[in-house]
Amino acid sequence: QVQLVESGGGLVQAGGSLRLSCAVTRSDFRIDDMGWYRQAPGKQREFVAGIRSGAGTLYANSVKGRFTISRDNFKNAMYLQMNSLKPEDTGVYSCKVHTWITDYWGRGTQVTVSS
Repeated sequence: QVQLVESGGGLVQAGGSLRLSCAVTRSDFRIDDMGWYRQAPGKQREFVAGIRSGAGTLYANSVKGRFTISRDNFKNAMYLQMNSLKPEDTGVYSCKVHTWITDYWGRGTQVTVSS
């Protein structure tokens, strides 16, 4: 079992910043890759950013240069620094972790960017 809790979402004006956190509150398995996904109303969930256990990162084109993903293996946590937010960044942001058993998801945190 792996349990994840996201936090840091909220309402922000366009151009603002938010920092999301994903805490691994329980993990019976070693966590490999971690990532952030988002789902806007009426749309499918999409990949936002990922970070490997060796700290290599990957970003969706839509967030490159604005978002930064990081992880703290000692604290068992992952972060997403989001700058220059746009209304199209609005959605529920969820973290996902990959283990050798399966992938685990958090419940998500709402991010709303007003224009």
